[in-house]
Amino acid sequence: MKIRNITFSPGFAAFYFDDQSAIKAGAKQDGFTYLGEAATDGFEQIRQRGESISILLELENGQIAEGDCSAVQYSGAAGRDPLFTAARFIPYLQAHVAPLLIGRDIDCFRETAAFFDTLEVEGTRLHTAIRYGLSQALLDAAAKATGRLKVEVICAEYDLPLITEPLALFGQSGDDRYGAVDKMVLKRVDALPHGLINNVQTKLGENGGKLKEYVTWLTGRIQTLRPDASYTPELHIDVYGTIGLIFDNDPARIADYLCVLERRAAPFQLSIEGPADAGSKEGQIALLGQIKSALAARGSSVRIVADEWCNTLEDVIDFVDADCCDMVQIKTPDLGSLHNTIEAVLYCKSKGVAAYQGGTCNETDISARACVNVAQATRPERVLVKPGMGFDEGMTIVANEMHRNLALLSARKAA
Repeated sequence: MKIRNITFSPGFAAFYFDDQSAIKAGAKQDGFTYLGEAATDGFEQIRQRGESISILLELENGQIAEGDCSAVQYSGAAGRDPLFTAARFIPYLQAHVAPLLIGRDIDCFRETAAFFDTLEVEGTRLHTAIRYGLSQALLDAAAKATGRLKVEVICAEYDLPLITEPLALFGQSGDDRYGAVDKMVLKRVDALPHGLINNVQTKLGENGGKLKEYVTWLTGRIQTLRPDASYTPELHIDVYGTIGLIFDNDPARIADYLCVLERRAAPFQLSIEGPADAGSKEGQIALLGQIKSALAARGSSVRIVADEWCNTLEDVIDFVDADCCDMVQIKTPDLGSLHNTIEAVLYCKSKGVAAYQGGTCNETDISARACVNVAQATRPERVLVKPGMGFDEGMTIVANEMHRNLALLSARKAA
């Protein structure tokens, strides 16, 4: 099956682009926006609308395959690609990508995705958002060309078993870190609440006191609302390196503080994402490793989750090989083509490191559904509920896609 035509459509992502450097430096919130000047190249303001580009491939059989180019909320930070806007990149796609797609055979996802993932235009690879959206469209095209679900395409091409069991889902609260917890418990999400602890003064506390109080509240709230003790979600909190800021990136002091949080989190398992930011990939690997060792020396079971500076498949491999963390967030838009996410999850599992297939609130329904199929094929330990920060909307998109696929696969197996 070949591609007959291609259309690009501008769209909105489900959240916003945020200038992480400005926010961590203390930018004040004004309603939903932030006051002050942007600090990261490409940003016109600290918070600006999230954008996407839909890639629509018309196949020879008349079907339309879809993929959405989108980029993470904190674009341009920690080694990531710069801000992604439709006005800038639709002309680029029309000039450099469309001619290579029309007439191309798309029956095999893996080979075609790999071609575009390594393609260079004037010596530079395509923006990660483009590689991400294009791979979604190519996966959808391969599925529609062969009459299969996307998860079936991946399992066939990577020789993976089709497993008809639900995935563990991870809810993110955004700044509604209290009300969203109630929603997550009612829907029995497997891990919660993310928390968005991205500012010392307002969310962590100058000595970490605000987060300590929050963890105590969180533990009590789950126990109050849950129907019975069989519901034991993992507490997974992303702190964006802010703990390192208040303890001068000292591994021992960070570990001591995490042990305090662990006691407050009992009886639930605690994972902390991005406890510190060393400012470089090499520094981050070393610092996370030191924090992990310090926790082990204290007999702590707190799990360290890598995020910042772990942006590509090669980065994931390096973090895993360094044994510097217990879990890696595989942030799907940052890895570009979905085949990199597939290989990253499989590599983590082969080395005994937990894989968290994440992403960003700043994606779309199309990209989130494509990622569910990747996760159902590769079986990471947890999968982010996305897009958006409202939780319910993302839960509907991710959970329903998962359950639709499970129902269809089970029906086919029974038949």
